[in-house]
Amino acid sequence: MRVAILNPSFGENFVRVARWSAKSRGRVQRHPEYLLTAAQVLIDRGHAVTFVEAAARNFTPEQSYDIVTEFIPNLLVIHATTPSIYNDIEQAKVIKERTKCKVAFVGQHVTAEPDNTLEIGRGVVDYIFRSEYDYTLRDLADGMELPKILGMSWWDGQKVIHNPNRPEIDVNELPSPAWQLVHPEWYPDGGKKFPFLTLITGRGCNNACSFCRDPQLMYGYKLRNRTAQRVVDEMEYDLKVHPQIREIMFETDTFAADRQHVTDVCNEIIKRGINKKITWSCNMRVNTDLGVLPLMKKAGCRMLMTGFEFGYDDGLRAIHKGGVNVDMARQYADRAHELGFTIHGCFMIGAPGETRDTARQTINFAKALPLDTIQITGVSAYPGTSLYKWAKDRGYLRATDWREWLTAQKEQKTLLNYPQLSSGEIDEFIDIGLKEFYLRPKQMWNMFISIRSIGDLLRKLHGFKSFVDYFFKKITGQLQHSKVHKPTTQTIST
Repeated sequence: MRVAILNPSFGENFVRVARWSAKSRGRVQRHPEYLLTAAQVLIDRGHAVTFVEAAARNFTPEQSYDIVTEFIPNLLVIHATTPSIYNDIEQAKVIKERTKCKVAFVGQHVTAEPDNTLEIGRGVVDYIFRSEYDYTLRDLADGMELPKILGMSWWDGQKVIHNPNRPEIDVNELPSPAWQLVHPEWYPDGGKKFPFLTLITGRGCNNACSFCRDPQLMYGYKLRNRTAQRVVDEMEYDLKVHPQIREIMFETDTFAADRQHVTDVCNEIIKRGINKKITWSCNMRVNTDLGVLPLMKKAGCRMLMTGFEFGYDDGLRAIHKGGVNVDMARQYADRAHELGFTIHGCFMIGAPGETRDTARQTINFAKALPLDTIQITGVSAYPGTSLYKWAKDRGYLRATDWREWLTAQKEQKTLLNYPQLSSGEIDEFIDIGLKEFYLRPKQMWNMFISIRSIGDLLRKLHGFKSFVDYFFKKITGQLQHSKVHKPTTQTIST
């Protein structure tokens, strides 16, 4: 089968595969490693595959249409998101009309809303691959009878059929992503050495944060780690396919959750000498066993992307951030800083029960920790999450249409609106926190003296440019909004 996989554009710098589907405040781009893993599964089965990275490359829809049409696919696969769903259907419609191909949608949004997606995409979307879709796509491409394909929702005449769920995949059976189909230079990020690639060390998560879509919709609550050998094999593979990369980012949310797994991966990296060739970074939780940090440092780990989230314990409990507290976060940050790690802190405003006082606590907490960089976002309630249901049941969700998940500039939009703290106030605290953290003389000096190479300088310049661009676009967007009326919207399904 001829399969075209399209990561569609949706305005300038829209990040389709991040935790929040939006134009990021840091103006970064995320690698589509899950789509590329599925692509390699097809390639290994002998299918013809093209991958169109329209999002990261800021293609116009017409550019995507031309590339896909020239390929003449039998099947078009699109990773759809909540705010872009109508755009994604429209682009699929044009391609379907030109090529007569079948259309399949994948991703968190369509997994949460298969009936709504098939209804608003009637005549365009033929299949939805729910949750983990690698083998669902494989089975369809291989010609398996539709009723037998697990994890798929589809039109049978005028009736929607939801086939049984697919069991969790053995992650050690999956191939490395088809990195040969993209260029690392397409994915800028002011915090990473450039260029870099991402690497998934496992799927699933052993935590139950109420806002997080992946365990609730895609990969489950069981952490399925790949073997240390498979992880380091992929690092070597990445360097072979793209020898110009300067860093690998372990994008798994819970890389360090299993001490033995971390130990095995680090020892394997050291054994093969990968730590002498390239640095790596990873996502972390503050309840990580601090005893593994020295070994991680020895194995070449440079930066820790850490989910601190809130600066007060009630906020952590409110989003079900199990097993962590503020004191633990302080100890973690101090130890990581002592060992010389670069620490990027991830914070949020807008937990259930949030007030102006607690938002201020989070900002002050971020400023008090020895962090190199931070990001602050509003807590987003996406369909299919327990937070979405909680907020919708109580009338705290502002949006009534999928298109209202973003601002007109495609920036993240604060959707939660509480009696004691409005969405506008949440946005205000996000901006206050970013300005107060980065515009401190001490912080600016520390960022300046951390420059060790031309690459470091370019990353800092990208970060500075992104900071200025975000606030400039925010101001101009507010001015434009004050001059126009809010458009009429359609009501989303219940």
